[in-house]
Amino acid sequence: MHLLLRLLILTLASPLLPHAAPEADAKDRPNVLFIVCDDLNDYIETLGGHPQARTPNIRRLIESGVSFTQAHCNIPICNPSRASFLTGLYPHTSGCYGFDHWDGYEVLKNSRTLMAHFRHHGYYALGTGKVMHNRGRDQWSEFGYLSDYGPFANDGEKTDVAHPDIPGPFRDDFGAVDGSFGPLRNLEGTRFTWRTGNWAGKRQLKYQSETDRDPTGDELNAAWAVKKLGELAVSGKPFLMGLGFIRPHTPLIVPRKYFDLFPLESIKLPEIRFGDIEDTFKQTLAPGSDDRSDDRGHKMYSSLIKSFKGDRELALRKFIQAYLASVASVDDLVGEVLKVVESSSLKDNTIIVFTSDHGWGMGEKDYLYKNSLWQESTRVPLVIRAPGVSKAGGACPLPVSLVDLYPTLLDLCGLSVDTRLNPKGRPLDGHSLKPLLIDPQEGAWDGPEAALTALYKWADYYDPAGQSYSQRYRDWRYVRYANGKEELYHAAKDPHEWHNLAGKPEQAGRLQRYRKDLLGIIPSRPLSEEQKATRWKIQYFKKNPSADTNKDGKLSWPELNAHRGKKDPAGGQKKAE
Repeated sequence: MHLLLRLLILTLASPLLPHAAPEADAKDRPNVLFIVCDDLNDYIETLGGHPQARTPNIRRLIESGVSFTQAHCNIPICNPSRASFLTGLYPHTSGCYGFDHWDGYEVLKNSRTLMAHFRHHGYYALGTGKVMHNRGRDQWSEFGYLSDYGPFANDGEKTDVAHPDIPGPFRDDFGAVDGSFGPLRNLEGTRFTWRTGNWAGKRQLKYQSETDRDPTGDELNAAWAVKKLGELAVSGKPFLMGLGFIRPHTPLIVPRKYFDLFPLESIKLPEIRFGDIEDTFKQTLAPGSDDRSDDRGHKMYSSLIKSFKGDRELALRKFIQAYLASVASVDDLVGEVLKVVESSSLKDNTIIVFTSDHGWGMGEKDYLYKNSLWQESTRVPLVIRAPGVSKAGGACPLPVSLVDLYPTLLDLCGLSVDTRLNPKGRPLDGHSLKPLLIDPQEGAWDGPEAALTALYKWADYYDPAGQSYSQRYRDWRYVRYANGKEELYHAAKDPHEWHNLAGKPEQAGRLQRYRKDLLGIIPSRPLSEEQKATRWKIQYFKKNPSADTNKDGKLSWPELNAHRGKKDPAGGQKKAE
């Protein structure tokens, strides 16, 4: 029996609980199915990222909708990207550039998420898997499974370890998540077992054979979505469904049958120019002038190659094989979900969106990771099929970004574009893509000339003016780092972004215009003296937890003053508050 069918039989039925909306105006409006993958770059059919990509179901969706071939994320790392496109606000608007909970930001907690806004307008909003990066279950009418990054290998001694087939130092340098890839297989006779689950709790995962095993997290989410879509097709309840697949996020562990689709010796490597890194950020960075999370992508690349005894081609083939296998596994699940929509009453009144939170570099510029401002990290698949609106098989070459999704769905569903909960919220930053769905080549779009991407860099406060950014124009990419260093690529003629033209005198005018464009967008919000003092207090508490004399988990100014002899952050006397 097909695994997904068995999952459907085992899935417990749960009633669709109505949500009392202040504006129950969803009747006769289209439904929305929003599918988001994790770390999926352009390695899908039709986008040209890799010639061996096997994604027939995603291709079928592309052929029935519009593909935005220059769609880019607004920040190439999980949490802030999802916080951005699910609120319709740029990182520089919200201040969310990192991994703090999205609802801890003043602007975001006072603005409605996509799902909360649809609920507000009478839709039944249900989701499962990794849609938001963290928290947010209360934003939905109903929620299925939490994010499950497994399977993980467990050796019985440590919590989780890399796949047993992974050599060191990569295995030890990057561990059970980023340092792990390989087929899901029978581990009998070894000290290893499989586990799966989310960070809050994990469970054993049985694997005897492909026909005798437990489902993966992505398979559970697909089965949940299939079941719920079947119920919704019968009930006629207007809905927005968010379906989040983990793969191809690391660990790149999926059933062996997907690895078998891509024999190792046949794997084609991306075009990588020797020395491509030399005219980029890594070489132009002045020591100590910036911190890009310690250049994790360069470390991953170097460690991977070292682990295969310096054989760069073998190392990359191994990793790319696992990535392609992971993408193929997701494509199969997308196909199961699409099958329900297309064989039911949902077909003609359900908008389908397929995308990813950001991309992933595969060794280009000696970089193996997300979170760069180059095309491998910023470019994402974006497909929208809107019955009666989108042009089947259309391809739009204009640069757009994920922040445009929220206003697009509001436009297609005829909902209010005011998503603020109160004046502390902010209006949507994006622009509706509906004109480009109607006419992908010549549609009159009022969006910006370039797609804007910010870079994640750990900090406990983010002044937008102190971050790094990229602007992807139709034919050019401009990059400006926090230290003022720049890159300029003629992407139309140099699609691999091999030649940084920022230092060429003949490009001085263009560089000046792009610099002015970017700096005109990004605001400066330096810390106030009060904020500086509060930050200082937080850091002091981290270093001196014993200063919390009443043990309430917070450090007051009187407690701090008592602990350090009544001195305030500036060195004078601080009054008790």
